[in-house]
Amino acid sequence: MSVATNAVTNAATTAPAKPLIARGLTAAAVAGVATTTVAAAGQFAGISLAVSGAPIPVPGFAVLTVVFSVVGLALALVLARSASSPRTAFVRTTIVLTALSLVPDALADAAPATKALLMLTHLVAAAIVIPAIARRLSA
Repeated sequence: MSVATNAVTNAATTAPAKPLIARGLTAAAVAGVATTTVAAAGQFAGISLAVSGAPIPVPGFAVLTVVFSVVGLALALVLARSASSPRTAFVRTTIVLTALSLVPDALADAAPATKALLMLTHLVAAAIVIPAIARRLSA
C-alpha cells in the first residue's frame, strides 16, 4: 500500500471518531456539572458527604465524573472499531458498569442518605453520558 493510500485509509477511519469524541467530551463536561450540582444540593439539604469520616469535596464529583466519562468514551472508540454492533455493545457494557459502580456506594461506611446521594450521582452521570455517546455509534 502506498503512503497516499495509507493516509486516505487513516483519514477515513479517524474522521468518524471526531464527532464521537466531541459529543463524548461535551457529555462528560455536562455530567460533571450535573453531579456536582446534585452533590451540592444534597449537602445544602443536610446530607453529609462524609465516607468513613472523611468528607468528599464537592468539586471531586466533577473530577471523577469527567475521568470515568472519558474512560467510557475510550471504550466507545474501541467498540466503534471492533464490535459488529458498537451501540448495542456500548449500552450493554456501560449499563453493567454503572450497576457495578453502585456496589461500593452501597457498601460504604456512610449514612444511608449519603449512600443514596452517591448512587444518585452515578445514575445522573450515566443518564447523561451513555445516551449522548450511544447516539454517535452505529447500531
